[in-house]
Parts: sequence; structure tokens; C-alpha cells
Amino acid sequence: MNDCLFCKIAAGEIPSTKVYEDDAALAFRDIAPQAPVHVLVIPKKHIGGFSDIEGEDDAALAHLWRVAAAVAKSEGIAQSGFRVVSNCGKDAQQTVSHLHLHVLGGRALSGEMA
Repeated sequence: MNDCLFCKIAAGEIPSTKVYEDDAALAFRDIAPQAPVHVLVIPKKHIGGFSDIEGEDDAALAHLWRVAAAVAKSEGIAQSGFRVVSNCGKDAQQTVSHLHLHVLGGRALSGEMA
């Protein structure tokens, strides 16, 4: 999508602090972190959100979860614990219409979701 912020970040048109990158996914630090570690994991292919996932996206979705786990390990939060969150739609506070996972950790997290 031409006007998608995360597509522009994935294409390198907008700078980000990358944590992980491969042909299918990108992980980068959130610009407004809600925890000491707050990394966003996105597919490079534009998918609007969870409700837009098609059968052809199954492998990409599984890959995002593997990348989230790898990010937790590389950020040193896998042992102490971390949260993976995806906001789906405006009522859930999804502010960018591009599927993404938030990997949060680095401190004891409250019962509230980020």
C-alpha cells in the first residue's frame, strides 16, 4: 500500500531501529515504548490486520510468531517473560492498519494490555 506507514518502514523509505529482518518480516523498536523492551514485528507483505488474513497468509503468520520468539531471546526477555499483543481494529487501538505484533518485556507487566 502506498500510504501505509509500516509498508514504508519495511521498504526503507522511513527509518527505524531494526532488531531483526529477513525476506518476509521486519522487527523494529516502537517509537513510543510501553515497556523497557517494546518491539514491533511486521510482515513485509501488507496485511491490514488479523481479520484480513487469508489462507495464503498462514506461513507468514506462523513466521511472525517465530520472529517474535527470536526477538524475545535476542532482547534478553525470553527467560523472565514477555507479552505478545496485536491490536485488531480501531476499538482495540490499532493505529496502523498493517498487521503487527508488539513484543513487550523487560519488567513485570501489569494486568492491563499495552
